[in-house]
Amino acid sequence: MFLLSPSPSPTPSIMPSVTPSLSPSPTPTPSPTSLINFHEAGQTLVEACNKGEGLLCTILNAMLPPRAAYPEWIPLVAGVADVILIILLILVAAMVIRKIAHRLITRITLRAGEGVLPDRLRRAATPEDATSAILSERRRQRGDTLGSVLRSIASVVILGTAFLTIATKIGIPIAPLLTSVGVLGVAVGFGAQELVKDFIAGMFMLVEDQYGVGDVIDTGVAIGTVEAVTLRITRLRDADGKVWYVRNGTITRVGNESQGWSRAVVDIPVAYDADVIRVQDLLKEIATQLWEDENFHDTVIVEEPQVFGMEQISDSAVIFRVSVKTVPGERANAARELRRRIKRAFDEQGLAFAA
Repeated sequence: MFLLSPSPSPTPSIMPSVTPSLSPSPTPTPSPTSLINFHEAGQTLVEACNKGEGLLCTILNAMLPPRAAYPEWIPLVAGVADVILIILLILVAAMVIRKIAHRLITRITLRAGEGVLPDRLRRAATPEDATSAILSERRRQRGDTLGSVLRSIASVVILGTAFLTIATKIGIPIAPLLTSVGVLGVAVGFGAQELVKDFIAGMFMLVEDQYGVGDVIDTGVAIGTVEAVTLRITRLRDADGKVWYVRNGTITRVGNESQGWSRAVVDIPVAYDADVIRVQDLLKEIATQLWEDENFHDTVIVEEPQVFGMEQISDSAVIFRVSVKTVPGERANAARELRRRIKRAFDEQGLAFAA
């Protein structure tokens, strides 16, 4: 019995030696939900600097508080680093989304500029393809302008959302901020309502392709050739060379003489006692010759000219009307050529014009 008594004595000496070795192991277990355990990293750095000196420890000892303050300082650094990491992740995500949105918008506007989208909106195929270079330039300018506006809107929305998310993470209340921004927006919108009206009208004009550079339009205020179209103004140059700057918000109607096709109408006053049948046959012959001329067929004139016959009758004259359908911008040239040929034919046939 006495010999067996010393046997249990080594047991307590062994157990305490095992228990301390196992107890610290659960302490540094990292949290499975955190990306980086800043507290553990800070503690590891403290222990490393306590064991030996190095360049990093020398820099930290020179810049940071004494080692006795490390335990209080580490949680603060961990919290700040956590917020900084979240802010960086939000900014990186916002920039990536913004880049993707910009590339998508650019691709869509480039397709629109190449004519993929506007061609679907055309009423019918006409010989206006002779001016395809002008149309392509118009579409390109419209696509560039719309792309710039859409990219700006996308940037404001994405970066604004990122800013609000960051404000939430750092503890800034969003409700008062949104209220202040809303009040400021209302004030700015009320003070610059004319400017906002111009921009909105310009957006719809560009989207709907009401007119473009090179078109001859009538805005009610001025008539002329469009030289530039922006979101705020439209610049025109009239027949006298005068430049007009028309705000888009003030344009309530637009007459476009260069979209699709044009029509030249020529009235010919003939003496009352002239042979009506002879005059009408002569006009048809002139119209046919003009249509068959290679310099005008399909390049200036779209369809064969039509002779409507007697349009008006008075006590001194009979007025005949000839109509010519032309490509955009060639209405005046076609009318001049038609008058020139009619004058020469009448002189050759001995027909007189009425006063």
